[in-house]
Amino acid sequence: MTDLRTLYPEIEPFETGFLDTGDGHKVYWERCGTKGAKPAVFLHGGPGGGCSRSHRRLFDPALYDVILFDQRGCGRSTPFASLDNNTTWHLVADIERLREMIGVETWQIFGGSWGSTLALAYAETHPDRVSEIVLRGIYLLTKPEMDWFYQSGVSEMFPEKYEAFIAPIPEDERGDLLSAYHKRLTGDDREEQLRCAKTWSVWEGETITLLPEPSTSDQFHEAEFALAFARIESHYFINGGWFDEGQLLRDAHKLKDTPGTIVHGRYDMPCPMRQAWALHKAWPKSEFYPIEGAGHAYSEPGILDQLIRATDKYAGKD
Repeated sequence: MTDLRTLYPEIEPFETGFLDTGDGHKVYWERCGTKGAKPAVFLHGGPGGGCSRSHRRLFDPALYDVILFDQRGCGRSTPFASLDNNTTWHLVADIERLREMIGVETWQIFGGSWGSTLALAYAETHPDRVSEIVLRGIYLLTKPEMDWFYQSGVSEMFPEKYEAFIAPIPEDERGDLLSAYHKRLTGDDREEQLRCAKTWSVWEGETITLLPEPSTSDQFHEAEFALAFARIESHYFINGGWFDEGQLLRDAHKLKDTPGTIVHGRYDMPCPMRQAWALHKAWPKSEFYPIEGAGHAYSEPGILDQLIRATDKYAGKD
């Protein structure tokens, strides 16, 4: 049996900074690996999740020059939890600014969950700037996907956790939980805002792995993380990502000349595999890897193994 690939060793950035967007945000970025090696950009999930130290370790540091950044309003970017000038298309523009900043013509785009959404939005907008794409936990941000996770679907698999999720919302508002949460997460009642942020965040954190995994879910219980995560997610989702319904799949033909890898856990609860399969069918140069016995998180062994095999392959490593 082939050994599963795991994260590369701990690494520190060789350069860090803040991108001043010119419209009120300062976006934290860091650069890891070997300057001048194969360029790549890592897009974190959420939206609102921020980058972690382990995200740096998905790439061979001898072969890659990787930019990681905390998207607007989260992580080390400022202002914290801000929704002003914070849309998918602002983030796409930020990615282009970062590419121009480091002076590369094309680069690899790597994204999981919401990061896959943003990766597709960027790649379909700037296909000539993308050398290849590595995606995990495909999320096309369609209404059926949002209904599946927030209304009825995942609720069937996790009834006790779903009961806790809907608890802060009065019964007469539970027919549209996205709107009910968004109202509270953007309201003036700070105590209610924090309570709802944590409940929203915990619901996601405890449904993303096949089996309970505290090392993955614990950060979703932290108040500061939860506030940015829940506010920004609900802001993006209530607005449908500022996409036309079905836009990312509709425009997948723009990737016809771009190679890519799609990795998706068979039992991914937040992001049903049907969307990943539909994307693969619409994108001829994509490779599709369904991971048996896996949920949504990139840290699950089978998913992590395939992601690192992909980054190794695109860097010319056996």
